Amino acid sequence: MAKHVAVVGGGAVGTTAAYDLAERGTDVTLFEREEIAAGSTGRAAGIVYDAFADSVDARVADRAVERFREFSGEGDFSFEVTPYVWLAREGDERRADAIREQVPRMRSHGRDAALVDPEELSAEWPALRTDDIAVAAVARNAGRVRPETYPPLLAEKARQAGARIETGVEVSLTADPPGVTTRSSKTAQGGGGSAEGDSEHRAFDAVLVAAGAQTKRILSEAGIPVALKPYRVQALTTAGGPSGRSNEDGPAVPMTYDATGEFYLRPYGDGLLAGDGTEEVESDPDDWKRDGDDAFVSSMRDGLAHRVGVDADVTDAWAGLCTATPDRNPLLGELRDGIYVATGFQGHGFMRSSALGEVAAEAILGEGGIPDYDPTRFTGDEEFDIVEGMTVSE
Repeated sequence: MAKHVAVVGGGAVGTTAAYDLAERGTDVTLFEREEIAAGSTGRAAGIVYDAFADSVDARVADRAVERFREFSGEGDFSFEVTPYVWLAREGDERRADAIREQVPRMRSHGRDAALVDPEELSAEWPALRTDDIAVAAVARNAGRVRPETYPPLLAEKARQAGARIETGVEVSLTADPPGVTTRSSKTAQGGGGSAEGDSEHRAFDAVLVAAGAQTKRILSEAGIPVALKPYRVQALTTAGGPSGRSNEDGPAVPMTYDATGEFYLRPYGDGLLAGDGTEEVESDPDDWKRDGDDAFVSSMRDGLAHRVGVDADVTDAWAGLCTATPDRNPLLGELRDGIYVATGFQGHGFMRSSALGEVAAEAILGEGGIPDYDPTRFTGDEEFDIVEGMTVSE
């Protein structure tokens, strides 16, 4: 069992892994080159559900929802129970058939998912347009969170359990033996850290790279190829949402994925958060546009007007980076002796992060992993296309 572990990346997965390792008595140091949650986690949508048709994904997502519920109420983090609805419009038979096929599989894995008539949807959420829906389904074990509040909570819990959290630290990976060379620009939390411009090599029994879109670069600099492509997605928020409340005095609309329109929406304060805007091309993780595109904003305003009748007053529009793999499954586990990776979440990283970080910690502790996510199933030289993470297909 690894006694001294480095975790590279201060997002949701990295901070969760650091916490779970520290809780088990492991000597952990977490490195983040900016601030905690400064990367993709802080730009995530905060939609959480367990509605997956694959048995492995369903089990992981169920555990994630369970843990988010457990953490809710600590610090600034809150899990607000909100059903998740996904739908296909009339005339979109491919996606409609896929939804009809998915739901029985979800139910066979114990998921609280069901097909729902448009009339039932309208009765529960009057603000949701339903007259053009061919097929819809609802998952009840779901909720929404503010993603930027989760990593600071887990980082603090990790620190209290004995982990060392160092921010503002650039890391270069060494693979044989496992270790990192650090260059620090600010003093580490909890004391220590090197002066700006200094570098220091530190040896570890194991290193977990959970650095989001930077993971491929960090591994490649150590001579380790990985089948991974960062890609850009977009989202926006509005100042106002649809009027009225649900029959249960909840939000006026559920978290919703319009598969035909290829966008999602969720309640967000007094307004909405909506997005997708996937660019199916590889992005440079150090050189990408962080603001939302005008064309995306215009398209999303049209989508919101169509689905929930909102003439959106957009308050913010931004982009983030997700990571894709050839088979759309994560790379999670030991990649080389003592070198572990957690990446490739295809837009579903945050919603499963509380479970994925736990699995990464268990793998480092020699307590197994998830064979379907084994990162050694690829050589790193594969050619593959980027596919939008929320795509509904058979």
